[in-house]
Formats: sequence, structure tokens, C-alpha cells
Amino acid sequence: MRAFAPGLITVFGGSGFVGGQVVQALARRGWRIRVACRRPDRAWKLQTSGTVGQIQFVRCDVTDAAQVAAALEGANAAVNLVGILYESGKRTFRAMHVEASRTIAEACAAAGVDRLVQMSALGANPESSSEYARTKAEAEMAVREVKPDAVIVRPSVVFGKGDDFLNKFAKMAQLAPVLPLIGGGQTKFQPVYVGDVGAAIARCAEAPEAAQQTYELGGPAVVTFEDVLKLVVRETYLPRTLVPLPFFAAKAIGGLAQLTAFVGIKPVLTKDQVAMLETDNVVSGSTPGLSDLGVEATGMDAVASAYLWRYRRGGQFAEAAA
Repeated sequence: MRAFAPGLITVFGGSGFVGGQVVQALARRGWRIRVACRRPDRAWKLQTSGTVGQIQFVRCDVTDAAQVAAALEGANAAVNLVGILYESGKRTFRAMHVEASRTIAEACAAAGVDRLVQMSALGANPESSSEYARTKAEAEMAVREVKPDAVIVRPSVVFGKGDDFLNKFAKMAQLAPVLPLIGGGQTKFQPVYVGDVGAAIARCAEAPEAAQQTYELGGPAVVTFEDVLKLVVRETYLPRTLVPLPFFAAKAIGGLAQLTAFVGIKPVLTKDQVAMLETDNVVSGSTPGLSDLGVEATGMDAVASAYLWRYRRGGQFAEAAA
């Protein structure tokens, strides 16, 4: 079977952290790209990812079926990257994950869109104690009910410049003398580089063999939460004490910290995020992954120092303590 010839592809949520890499990868493969997002004015930097006229931006509320349909007009492929890490007002997990995904899938089916790629999460599980993980799993099922040939992509924790992973703990290290080892710090992750995720999704958009597949995307190494904090300490040159914090205590702290979302301030931690840490986040090995898409996984050590240096006292040219 031949790969789809690059045409017009609509990327929902294309202005985000992962979206920037997906747009760049698609542009390199010759696609014309329509970035559908809430705030097109915040996506202007993506213009340099392609040639003149290759990338356009449209305002789209993914909870509005009419706006979703308009964003798909003339497209022969679509990517859904919409997702939230915490709830705020009407932007609930169910609305942004399940309902939005169903709306996009229904619009794709109605418009005869050939390929839909749905970004989920490695921890997606309908029986998870985390609502984020539960609704990600329900979103997968909602999409497959409408478009059985949709491609599901489940990345582990994604890292890279601008991430909400290593940057989060580096900021904490700047402000506090200790870093919390939530649950003892032994939860396992398989962090995956954002550039690799972007390349994988671009490949999924056009590979015929990707139809109906679910891909688990993980990096080259499995690390513990403690390993991650030690990497942050090492790369920021900020010697910090790692203190074990039981899950029950972390959930209590998260429950209080997430209250800032009610006034529009991004919470440092939420109860749901702690719940996700109770389960390892590594690929199962039972589904295809990066290598099956022709992508060589990039390790954290090869990338982290390129952006964590800004947290060092003295910046890029600071010297590590003896």
C-alpha cells in the first residue's frame, strides 16, 4: 500500500508544546497545515516552520461542532492534540478529552477525512484512579466508535524545551531547599522527547499501515521519579535535598494547590496528578512504538542541559560546584 500523498491537514491544538513539533514535522513532509486553536494570535511563531502560505491559522473552539466542521473543510487528514492537565471552569477533563474528541471524530467522518490521529496518553486506563487517565481512555473509545480506522498515539511523559515536566521541578528547585519524592520516588517513567513525538505523529498521518493501530511512545530509558529529580538537580547546579513524601500527604497538598485554578493561576500540583504517580508510566511492549514508525528515540541526558541551564545561578556559563 502506498502512503497518503501530503495534502491539507488540520491540527487541532497545534499551537501547544507538542503541536509546534507536529506542525514542523508535517511541514517538512510537504503537508499544507491548518492550525485550529483557541488563540491563533499565540501561534504566530509557527509560521517559520514552513514556507510562505504553507501554514494557516483558524480560531476553533473544539466544543463547538460548527467550528470544528469549518476547520476541517477541504482537509484529507486531521490530528487531535487537544488535552488539559488540570480543570478550570468549563474546561473539564470530560469536556476537553471525551466530548471534544467525539466531536472531532464525528466531523471527520461526516467530511470524509481519510486519516485521524488521536493523541492520548500512555497511562490511559478506564479504571484508573486519575480522572485525566480515565477520560483519555474514554476519548480513545469515543473516537474508535466513530472512526474505527483512527490512529491512537500514547506518549509517556513528554520532555523538551517548554515542557511541563523537567521545567516544573527546576522551577521548584529555584524556590525551595528541598524537592519532594512523591510516594518515595520509585514511580517509573519512560520519558519521550517532544521532537520524536512530533515526527511519529507526522508519520502516522500518512502511513497506510498505521490505520487502526495504537502506538505507545516511550524514550530509550526507564527512569524513576527520583532519577528525574536527581537529573534536575545535576543540570541546574542547585544542590537540593530530596525528601520522601507519602502519596496521602501529596494528595492533600495537591488538593489545596489546585485551588489556584479557580482564579486563573496554573497549579503547581493537583490531586489528580498525584494519583497518576501511583502507577508506572512505561510502554507495555505489546503494541508498536517509535521504532516501528522509523523514529530513533532521544534520551533525556542528550537534551535536558540544552534548556535547564537557564535555572542555574549565572546562567549558561555558570560552573558546577565541586
